[in-house]
Amino acid sequence: MNCGESAVQALILTIDHGKNDIRRTARWGAPHGQNDRVRPRLHPPGIRRRGCLLAAFAWLSEPALAADAALREAMRRAEALRDQALQAGDQPFGAVVLRGDVIVGAAPSRVVTHTDPTAHAEMEAIRDAARRLRTRDLAGCVLVSTSRPCRMCESAARWAGISRMVHGEALTDAGAPR
Repeated sequence: MNCGESAVQALILTIDHGKNDIRRTARWGAPHGQNDRVRPRLHPPGIRRRGCLLAAFAWLSEPALAADAALREAMRRAEALRDQALQAGDQPFGAVVLRGDVIVGAAPSRVVTHTDPTAHAEMEAIRDAARRLRTRDLAGCVLVSTSRPCRMCESAARWAGISRMVHGEALTDAGAPR
């Protein structure tokens, strides 16, 4: 069995069964299709195979997006909104909604100043974009925020139809909201 086959096998088992179920279902050490008579090991592959997995699938980690001028400008705006929130005595978060190269919504965190636990920067930016565009459908838009959106904000982005989320100074692509 070569390095690639074991990496794919490890990846599939990890995704399908999660870390806790590997002990029950994994059959490490046999080439694909020859697992029927191989007794499963009771532990995941050794360090050598883990290194092989990381080398074979380096692209699986959250990659920083290519340096895109519109995303960089949106992140600068989100960071300015974060600073604005801090000056107002609120939590240090800012978010921007992009459609193409145009900022269609932007907001700082307003949880403390509005005494609203749902007034996260991402939620406020989505609300602002929906108001400005006069639609609740934000398909094709990108949510850019200073930190990874929480579950509530990610759900709101999903319901609004946001296509992709980008967060942090490194412009880390969080993919489509789930």
